[in-house]
Amino acid sequence: MSESQYKEPSLLDSIIPIVVLISLLGTSVVVFGSDSSSGPNQIALLLGMAVTAIVGLKNGFTWKEIEEGLIKGISISLGAILILLAVGSLIGTWLLSGTVPTLIYYGLELLNPTVFYTASVVICAVVAMSIGSSWTTAATVGVALIGIANGMGMSEAITAGAIVSGAYFGDKVSPLSETTNLAPAVAGTDLFSHIRYMLWTTVPSIVIALILFTFLGFNASNNVDSENIAQMQSLLQQEFNIEFHMLIPLFVLLAMAIKKVPAFPSVGFGALLGGLWAILFQPEAIARLADGDYSIPMAIKVVWIALFDGVSFTTTDANLNDLLSGGGMSSMLNTIWLIMCAMCFGAVLEKVGLLKRAVSAILKGAKSAGDMVTRTILTCFGTNLITADQYISIVMPGRMYKEEFKKRGLHQLNLSRSLEDGGTITSPLIPWNTCGAYMHSVLLVHPFEYAVFAFFNLINPVLAIIYAYLGIKILRLEPPEHIQVTTSDSPNGTCGPNN
Repeated sequence: MSESQYKEPSLLDSIIPIVVLISLLGTSVVVFGSDSSSGPNQIALLLGMAVTAIVGLKNGFTWKEIEEGLIKGISISLGAILILLAVGSLIGTWLLSGTVPTLIYYGLELLNPTVFYTASVVICAVVAMSIGSSWTTAATVGVALIGIANGMGMSEAITAGAIVSGAYFGDKVSPLSETTNLAPAVAGTDLFSHIRYMLWTTVPSIVIALILFTFLGFNASNNVDSENIAQMQSLLQQEFNIEFHMLIPLFVLLAMAIKKVPAFPSVGFGALLGGLWAILFQPEAIARLADGDYSIPMAIKVVWIALFDGVSFTTTDANLNDLLSGGGMSSMLNTIWLIMCAMCFGAVLEKVGLLKRAVSAILKGAKSAGDMVTRTILTCFGTNLITADQYISIVMPGRMYKEEFKKRGLHQLNLSRSLEDGGTITSPLIPWNTCGAYMHSVLLVHPFEYAVFAFFNLINPVLAIIYAYLGIKILRLEPPEHIQVTTSDSPNGTCGPNN
C-alpha cells in the first residue's frame, strides 16, 4: 500500500495511545512502587504498543508493515543492549579483581565528606568529558562513588544525582560524545559551534548545581561516622589486595575511550582484563568464592561466572555485602527487557505516524523564539517519555523542526542546543528510558529517587527556556540579501545580533 492510501491519523488517534501508556505506567508505579520496572512497566509498554497497533490497523496499515517497523525499532537498540551486557560483565570482574574495591578504598581515604557530593560531580564531569560517555562514567567511577557514599554514610540518592549531573554535563560538552555529534548533524550545523553555543546554558547550570551540592554536603557532613569509614576500609583490605595497580584496568578502559575505540569492544576488553587481574592479584578472593579451592581451572571458572552471573562476597557489614555483590550479564537482563518493550512501543508509534501527528499539533500557535525553543524542548522530553530512547528524542524532533526554525529566521544552533537541552539531558530521569534504566542497573538507585537531586539535568532545560524568552543568545539568520557566501554551516557571517 502506498503512503497516500493510508488514512491520515487524527489528533485523537495520536493522543489515545499516549494517554493509555501514561495511565498504565502511573498505575504500575502506584501498585508496584519501586518494583514497577521489574515487569509491570514492561507489560504497560506492550499494552500501549497493542493499542497503537490497533489505531494503525484502523488507518490502513497491515500487521506485516507494523511488524517491520517493530523489528526496525528493536534493531536500533541492539547496540545499547550489547554495551549493557558488556557493562554487566565488566562490573562483575572489576568487583572480583579489586578494581572497584580499590577505587572505593582510596576514595574513602581522600574524599572529605563536606565536599563529597561536589567532588562527585567534578570527577564524573572530567571523566565523561575525556571519554565522551556518560554510561561508561557511571559504570566505573559512578559505581565506586556509590560505594564511597555508602561507607561515609552519605545519601545514595544525592550521590546518584551528583553522578548523573556530572556525567551528563561532561558528555554534553565532549566532542567525543555520540549525542553531541548527533544533534548538530540533525540540525545542520557544525560540532564545535554547537558545543560553544551550548556552553551558554550548560556552564551556568552546572555552576548552580555545584552550589546546591556543596550546600547539601555541608549539611550532611555532620552525620558522617568516621568509625564506619575505618571499618569499611579494614573490611576491604581483608577481602582484597588493595594496591594502586588494581586501577590499571580502569586506566586502560579510559585510554581506549579517549582513542575513540567503540564502546562495546572497549568495555568487553575491560571486562576480560578485569578477569585476568583477578586471577593474577586476587587469589584469596577467588578461593573464598570457590570454597577454599584455588587452582587455575577453578580461578577460570570463578571469572567465567563473574562474567555472566556476577559475584557475591560475604562480610560482617551488610551494606558492604550489597556493594560487593552484583554484576554479570544476568544483572542486565531486566534492563534489556525494559528497553526492548519501550522500543517496541516507540517504533510502532512512529511507524503508523502518530508521533508526527502529535508533534505537528504542538507547533500550532508558536510565534516567538521562546515558543519554538520551549516546544522543541518539551517535544524532546515527551519523545523521551514515549519512545524511551534519547537518540530518537534528538533525531525525530530535529527532522520535524529543522525547516520550521529556518522559516522563522532562527539559526540551526538554536535547534541543535534545544535538542540536547530537551533530549540528552532529560533521558536519565525517566525509569523506562534506555538511559534511566541503565543508570538504575549500574548505580542501583531508582531514577525516581535520584531525579530530584540531578540538579544539572533539571536546571539546564529550564534555563534554556528562560534564555529563549529573554532573548539571551538566540541567534537569528540574516535576511537573504545580507547573507555572505560561506563554505560551512558555521554561524560566522550568517547570524545577526542576538534577539
